[in-house]
Amino acid sequence: MADSETINNHAAFIWSVADLLRGDYKQSEYGRVILPMVVLRRLDCVLEPTKQQVLARAEQLSGKVENTEPLLRQAAGERFFNTSKLTLPKLLDDPTNIADQLHAYLLGFSPAAKDVLEKFDLPGHIDRLDRADLLYLVVSRFCDIDLHPERVSNLEMGYLYEELIRRFSELSNETAGEHFTPREVIRLMVNLLFSEDDAALSRPGVVSTLFDPACGTGGMLSVAEDHLRHLNPEAHLEAYGQELNAETYAICRSDMMLKGQDASRIQLGNSFSDDAFGGLAFDYMLANPPFGVEWKKVEKPIKDEAESKGFAGRFGAGLPRINDGSFLFLQHMISKMKPPEQGGSRLAIVFNGSPLFTGSAGSGESEIRRWIIESDWLEAVIALPDQLFYNTGISTYFWVVTNRKRPERRGKVQLIDARDYWTKMRKSLGEKRKELSPDHIADITRIYGDFEEGEHSKILPNEALGFLRITVERPLRLRWEVTEHTLAALRAAKPLAKLDPNILDDLAGALANHTGLTSTDRADLEPAVTPVISAAGLTKPQTKAVWDALAVRDPHAPVITNRKGDPEPDPELRDQENVALPQRPVRYEADPTARLDTIEHRTAIDNHLETEIRPYVPDAWIDHTKTKIGYEIPLTRHFYKYQPPRPLDEIDTEIRQLEAEIQQLLNEVTE
Repeated sequence: MADSETINNHAAFIWSVADLLRGDYKQSEYGRVILPMVVLRRLDCVLEPTKQQVLARAEQLSGKVENTEPLLRQAAGERFFNTSKLTLPKLLDDPTNIADQLHAYLLGFSPAAKDVLEKFDLPGHIDRLDRADLLYLVVSRFCDIDLHPERVSNLEMGYLYEELIRRFSELSNETAGEHFTPREVIRLMVNLLFSEDDAALSRPGVVSTLFDPACGTGGMLSVAEDHLRHLNPEAHLEAYGQELNAETYAICRSDMMLKGQDASRIQLGNSFSDDAFGGLAFDYMLANPPFGVEWKKVEKPIKDEAESKGFAGRFGAGLPRINDGSFLFLQHMISKMKPPEQGGSRLAIVFNGSPLFTGSAGSGESEIRRWIIESDWLEAVIALPDQLFYNTGISTYFWVVTNRKRPERRGKVQLIDARDYWTKMRKSLGEKRKELSPDHIADITRIYGDFEEGEHSKILPNEALGFLRITVERPLRLRWEVTEHTLAALRAAKPLAKLDPNILDDLAGALANHTGLTSTDRADLEPAVTPVISAAGLTKPQTKAVWDALAVRDPHAPVITNRKGDPEPDPELRDQENVALPQRPVRYEADPTARLDTIEHRTAIDNHLETEIRPYVPDAWIDHTKTKIGYEIPLTRHFYKYQPPRPLDEIDTEIRQLEAEIQQLLNEVTE
């Protein structure tokens, strides 16, 4: 087990090194120096016992073997090595040339370790520290701390590094939320993710895989590993992650290195355009992707994949609007779920409110929700308190998605309202003013696990989140007339805008001679209007524009019909309404129109027409060709609690009291 005293003492000592940077670095920059130096000191200590063996082996292989890396890793007994004769303590022997010597020392590391240190921009900070005459002081302070594995185990080193990441992230309020998720939020996510599998994960020697496509500093991976370790010390979690930002990638990868994990499972790059784990599937997945970030930079590869691969790729269900790529992350993760016959997968993701309801029926967002819900993958949505994250005060939500629901959850979605589960922080950190206590985490986890209806839990059939978006039409009824109003409409008609102004004036003037002419039968006006149109030499579109301008709605006029005798719909009276999906199991079909003509759907629509529409507009009908299926998750509506308005007497009394106070203040000012 980890020694908390050792961790706290080392963290306090390393934290004190930041005092040296005061004045030459901003507070938000301290971590950029201290974190890579911690990594460097740890690597230096880990490699010390085998230093001579590695140097000897490197000399022996020089010029004889092209790829020496596997053999040098074997000599070091680690996944990394250093072929420089220098060590951090030896650098102190030559204070004058310490910057050049430190650069040379970094070049001696194996490619993976060197890559991490370069992504931290450690070479740049070495030069900056040297110019400020701080480099020798910083290196000497780090040489005073013993991070040898005999003194600090991999487990303790992981906890120590996590504690430093947390402190520096909180110190940098303005950027903390970009790459750092509050640890209590992650603990809740991990609890929910693993809660269905506690028994399975408790088996001796179990090996599981976890993936985070937007891993940031690796907090989710670390907390998940810690949770599983407490649940089963013999279990092993293989953590995978991808991160776009080079510096946070370096923090995450170095964290894996310091814990003795395979750091090659942490990759740098854009998860959408450069999927580093294509073809792999994982047992568990977690993510807190950036909210409301547009994906225009990777629009082409994403659209190309969606069009060329369809459901064989990651984005077959649809694409969200360009200014919010949240659903792209979820689809990316779903593509990496194991098939149910191989054990399936579970994932949890943090969203803002937009993915719950943004997008009308048939839109990309609605189609993605339809795909997930009708495939019976959405297990739960949990509403969290606002002001829980560092860089935003908005409300957030967990989505739990899985393709291996337990039997009683199949065909259902659990909605949990946890917005009241919070305590106020003593000191705000950026936008974060609230936090989840251990009791809150336990309560929310229990509500989730109990899977029962209650004040904070609603259980709905999948179909309850869907609806039929119907188009209600009413017949077109017109009267044609020549008036000042219709002539003004004629002059403003776009199809007539390109006419020569003189021709348009002549046209309007000729028609004005028939002012007052009106009829509900267009044929009555044709003897007067048609010669005017012919004289102006109008095209068919322009002729239509003239008649459209002379037409006005008249609810008492006869219905306009087409050649088949069917009534023409009036676009101005067209309306759209939602009809609840029939409450029966639904299976996802890639064709969105495949189920629109089922008996159940027709019956639901016809019933709605007869009971909700025709009693008020008897001539209405439904255009079934325009019906679409939509899905949304109106979580707030399901937990709405009616609050009766305050009594008027109480409000009046309060107003009179306020008026009296204002008058008293005015009297004091004027005296």
